[in-house]
Amino acid sequence: MFEPVIRSMGYELVGIEISGGSQHSTLRVYIDREEGVNVEDCAAISHQISGILDVEEPFQQAFDLEISSPGVDRPLFNQEDYERFTGRMAKIRMAVPLDGRRNFKGELQGISQSRYVKIKVDNEGYELPLSDIAKANLIGEI
Repeated sequence: MFEPVIRSMGYELVGIEISGGSQHSTLRVYIDREEGVNVEDCAAISHQISGILDVEEPFQQAFDLEISSPGVDRPLFNQEDYERFTGRMAKIRMAVPLDGRRNFKGELQGISQSRYVKIKVDNEGYELPLSDIAKANLIGEI
């Protein structure tokens, strides 16, 4: 419900995270654009998203709305992200262990069969089920 508004304002909706408990949550919306994102951009998007949330009321409990740039450790949310950032270093945490491990840190190698993220860790290739990834981020290049 946010993407059309964000796109019409000239931004990309990178992804959405919801964290917290049943009493209070945080809705974090990541936005980006080619020239980057500043505080004024976040405020403008926040104003628009707040209006949508006031009308739609998707949450029963209290929540905080945060609008953020993805930053140098950009979170990866979907298949397109893994394809777009092929060749970049990433950290991936699995919800379900694969080969006895949950954490993978290496070079993204793209997508296989539209449902596996390929990553090269210490010269060994892995195919991680996209559906079992709990969290993934690029590793910022300094």
